[in-house]
Amino acid sequence: MKQKFRTENDSMGEVQIPADCYWGAQTQRSLQNFSIGMPNYRMPSALIRALAIQKRCATLVNEKFGLLDDKLAAVIVSVCEDIIEGKWEGHFPLSIWQTGSGTQTNMNMNEVIANIANEYLGAPPGSKSPIHPNDHVNKSQSSNDSFPTAMNIAAVLSIHEDLLPALNHFMETLGKKSKEFASYVKIGRTHLQDATPITLGQEFSGYVRQIELGIARISSVLPRLYEVAQGGTAVGTGLNTVEGFAEEFVGFLEAHTTLPFKTAENKFEAIAAHDSLVELS
Repeated sequence: MKQKFRTENDSMGEVQIPADCYWGAQTQRSLQNFSIGMPNYRMPSALIRALAIQKRCATLVNEKFGLLDDKLAAVIVSVCEDIIEGKWEGHFPLSIWQTGSGTQTNMNMNEVIANIANEYLGAPPGSKSPIHPNDHVNKSQSSNDSFPTAMNIAAVLSIHEDLLPALNHFMETLGKKSKEFASYVKIGRTHLQDATPITLGQEFSGYVRQIELGIARISSVLPRLYEVAQGGTAVGTGLNTVEGFAEEFVGFLEAHTTLPFKTAENKFEAIAAHDSLVELS
């Protein structure tokens, strides 16, 4: 059966988009211009989830400040929550290879949220009304503060939900084996040669300590990962947002995640560098 398309317009002209897809023109252009390493290098679901959390919190701040109509905000938040739960995952098709600020993925999220929300409100995908991807979903934001914020959220949630629980379980299991193997004597080896006797339990105790120190190192990075760039907008000045946006945002973010996120001490640094993620790596 022949695939159906709809036509959308952007500043560069008309774009043909598969009729059953909720993304828009900028996402479609990115698919065409950055079709690198697909399908194995698609933007990971942890990042998509984190960006939806970012959009949800930003929308709540805009509503609180009276910058966004309550009815529109409620629909946007509802769609964000569906995306956070893993719904609509197939509508985020972009490669990790794209321009440096993550603009395409940010717009992919804005377009998908707007199109689904508009459909809920009785308007067809691509109408950009009553909810516009830029003017409403991306209000008071820039890719330059939203995407770094989502990166930190994704990293923090992955640490707390996946990495630390796995490492703690691994450490406990190795600890049990260390005790279990306490009476097993073997030859210790250095430089691939037999050296002196050691128990297998002693050897495993070294692994336990390795993992324990690894957990400590990861945990020590978390305070710097909790700092998010949101509110700095394009370059760190906060242009096109309102005073207090950053502080309200982290309040909603902390409430959603129950984790101690805070607004970055210096938005210029938070946007320009990602040293805390390098440290984590």
